[in-house]
Amino acid sequence: MEPQKIMRHFFALALLLAMSAFTANTRAEVVVIVSAKSRVTSLTAQQTARIFLGKTSEFPDDSDAVPYDQREGSDIRNEFYAKVVHKNPSQVSAYWAKIIFTGDGRPPETLDGDAEVRRTVARNPNAIGYIDKKSVNKTVRVILEP
Repeated sequence: MEPQKIMRHFFALALLLAMSAFTANTRAEVVVIVSAKSRVTSLTAQQTARIFLGKTSEFPDDSDAVPYDQREGSDIRNEFYAKVVHKNPSQVSAYWAKIIFTGDGRPPETLDGDAEVRRTVARNPNAIGYIDKKSVNKTVRVILEP
């Protein structure tokens, strides 16, 4: 092979590796949030999972807990359920299908994206949601970084 072709292949490979490293570093980092006005300051992953699976409707201080999900198929939702609830998307769907069928509950309301979740949670001291850490601002408080 000619030296010029070898150099072109080398640079193409180097560029490809650099781009893949950059993409890996830009991945979302999920955090669980409540309103800055909320009395809740922290939760464990287990407590959070129980709220999002409808097993409890209260925070540990006995105040109401109103969970908000992100849309199905979103990377942030998949990351949240993998890290906090330890379920993949099909397991979450199957879980809720069973709960709905038996009449034992209903899934959290779904909102479209970090900005909508943050705005909704910020307005309600009883709300809980999850967003990318980069989307956090002073209107919400991070209570779990799984």
